[in-house]
Amino acid sequence: MSDESNSLNLLSQKVGEVLLSHHAMISTAESCTGGLVASTVIDTAGSSQWFERGFVTYTNQAKMDVLGVSADTLQQYGAVSIQTAGEMATGVLHNIQTQEDYANHYTQWAVSTTGVAGPTGGTAEKPVGMVCFGVARRMPQGEVDIVHTSTKIFSGDRLSIRRQSVQYVLEVLLSLVERG
Repeated sequence: MSDESNSLNLLSQKVGEVLLSHHAMISTAESCTGGLVASTVIDTAGSSQWFERGFVTYTNQAKMDVLGVSADTLQQYGAVSIQTAGEMATGVLHNIQTQEDYANHYTQWAVSTTGVAGPTGGTAEKPVGMVCFGVARRMPQGEVDIVHTSTKIFSGDRLSIRRQSVQYVLEVLLSLVERG
């Protein structure tokens, strides 16, 4: 196992420990990472206690159909935007809508990734390595709020950009869950 993979596995374990201590679960919505966040989490023994589901929505149509991302958002800001990342994260939680689900310890947190992993597809405005992130939370009364959006620009090859994205979004999630 590479140092990079080992680092991601240790981070995933820590995320799992913190989620369990808060009686919480997560789900994912991924575009440029193509399921790598979910895969990293699932590689962690015991993740079935804190990971519920993952969506890979690579095309704009999939983002709209599966996660309810607004066509207006995609048209105005593009797929690679914090606006889209936020709607992807909330879309996951809207897929799990009932109060009964919430009361029964289902997903309270959702993370999303959307970006340009390269090596092609970048523009001057949205270069290769640009990744947008969203984190949403189902609050105690059941409402869903975006609690974090951000944009990072990573360097490296396609896999490296995807791995850096996984590391970043798990670090952000860990910080947010620890704060409650």
